[in-house]
Amino acid sequence: MELGITTTPTAENYVISVAGEVDISNVAGLRDHIDLALEQPTAKITLDFSHVSYIDSTGIGVLVGAAHHAVEHQKGFEVVNAQPNVMRVAQLLGVDKEIGITGA
Repeated sequence: MELGITTTPTAENYVISVAGEVDISNVAGLRDHIDLALEQPTAKITLDFSHVSYIDSTGIGVLVGAAHHAVEHQKGFEVVNAQPNVMRVAQLLGVDKEIGITGA
């Protein structure tokens, strides 16, 4: 399944809005957008997950890696507007605080 990904870069915050289901079949596209954002001269990267209905462990792994890379690049990183089932996966895996995920 294809992910819908749009970006809204500003001087302070690079926002990546994601729509669909994040899983092993499409996680490479999300990773590419995050990697591009990390190279931009913004202070923070925000992933808007208000339209993400599902995420698997592969997707969570990409978020954990992105959070670590953001620290290496001295950037803030957060995932906002996560749906309850997405929040639950992050909490069950014990990475919710690590990736800075907050619910809708």
